[in-house]
Order: sequence, then structure tokens, then C-alpha cells
Amino acid sequence: MKVLLLKDPKDKDSGPDPYIKELGSYSLEATLIPVLSFEFTSLDSLFDKLSHPECYGGLVFTSPRALEAIKICLKEKSKKEAWSKSLKQMWNIKPTYVVGKATASLVEEIGLIPQGEKAGNAEKLAEYICSREKPNSSALLFPCGALKREVLPTVLREKGIPLESLTVYQTTQHPDLQESLSTYFSQQGIPASVAFFSPSGVKFCLQHIQKLSGDLINQVKFAAIGPSTAEALQGAGVAVSCTAGSPTPQDLAAAMHGALQPQNC
Repeated sequence: MKVLLLKDPKDKDSGPDPYIKELGSYSLEATLIPVLSFEFTSLDSLFDKLSHPECYGGLVFTSPRALEAIKICLKEKSKKEAWSKSLKQMWNIKPTYVVGKATASLVEEIGLIPQGEKAGNAEKLAEYICSREKPNSSALLFPCGALKREVLPTVLREKGIPLESLTVYQTTQHPDLQESLSTYFSQQGIPASVAFFSPSGVKFCLQHIQKLSGDLINQVKFAAIGPSTAEALQGAGVAVSCTAGSPTPQDLAAAMHGALQPQNC
């Protein structure tokens, strides 16, 4: 049974994509189509702020892309040396809050210790942060995307916990998206299930998928990686067949497998 995943493939150097592997264990043949392109911005400003850990109470990351922005900064020799020599240790005295395993693993790659990764989404991470931070303490630095949701900033603001957001990337549609979708549908046919990985993915892909599926769109089971993506699908008038319990390959594969069982058809 064929399923379509609207996400970037994992870096080829690090082995097979875990989503393809997990879905394969349920005899589901998954194909990945990249949906988004990212343009990094304000990198000098980002590193300037990272160079002054004494001004902040900690870090918050809700996206792997924010960590990619830091890794781009650290490609510069002088910045990498400053990070390794002192900045990393100074930040490690403070908490680094993250959503999800993918973001946590990137935090570990730059030498920091993630907290809160089991939260799974911004709402739960906000609750976790509020349980650990005191009102009116030093601001938490939050490198984020231009399309960030306001859930986490709003909850922290209501609790009096300062948060300093810095936009470090812009999200746009992948230049090959429409062509990739058309090629998939013409060669593979209509998939049994389509999984979305972000509200942006819903915005950029849904209409194309509806058009390519035609009258058979009601046969497709729509899956979401988390609650914000499920909300975006529902807001677009789509019935969500399943949402992953947490944003991991294991949970998404189990959810999609369950949704595709005959009793759920």
C-alpha cells in the first residue's frame, strides 16, 4: 500500500530515512516529497545574541531549522572557536528548551543539553517552561521562523516569563513541489494516505493534491504529524484520519497503519 509523506528526506549520509523505515515495517511503501525551502536571515544578529549568554535565562527551540541557522554561523572558524572555547559552556549552565526528538538531537550536535523534548508540541512545551521558570526573570532567547505560531509566546507572556524572539529563517514553497506531486500521481497513482508535517505544508500542498486526486479524494486518509498541522487541515475543510501521538517516525507510522485498517475505511 502506497503512502505519501510531504517532508524533506533525511540527509543521505546518515542512513535510510526513519519514516520510510518505520512505515515499511507495516508494509507501507512511503515516498517523500520536499515541500518547503528555507532562507536563513539575521545570522549576524543571532550570533551576536549567542555571544552574550549573560543577558539571557536560556534558549528555546521549536524547529530544527533554528538549529540549522546556528550551525551555519558555526561554520565560520572564529565563531566556532568562540563557541567551543567558552560560549557553549556558558549556555549549558542555563536551560535549552526544545520540542521533539529531531530538534533535541540537533541541540546535542552543537554541544548543548536539551530539556522538554517529550513535550511534543508548543503548547505542552510552554506549560513545561512555565513550571520551571520564574516570572520577570531574564528573557529566554527564541530563534524562530517568520511563520512561527503564537501559542508559546502568548502562554509565556501571560505567565510573565520574558521571551525574546528572533526570526532566523523564512519559509517558502519548494521550487519543484508542483512538478514532484504531478510526477508522483501520474507514476504511482493516488496514495492510500498522505501525511502532512506542518501547517505550511497544508498551505502549499493541499489544493494540488485535491486537484490531482479528483473524484477519488475521499478515498485518501489524511494524517498529521501533530495538533497544529491537524488544525490546519481541519481549517481547510479536510477530515483528519489520524494524528501522531508525538512527532516521531514510530508514532506516525503506527497512527497511519491504524487509520488504514479495514475497520477504519
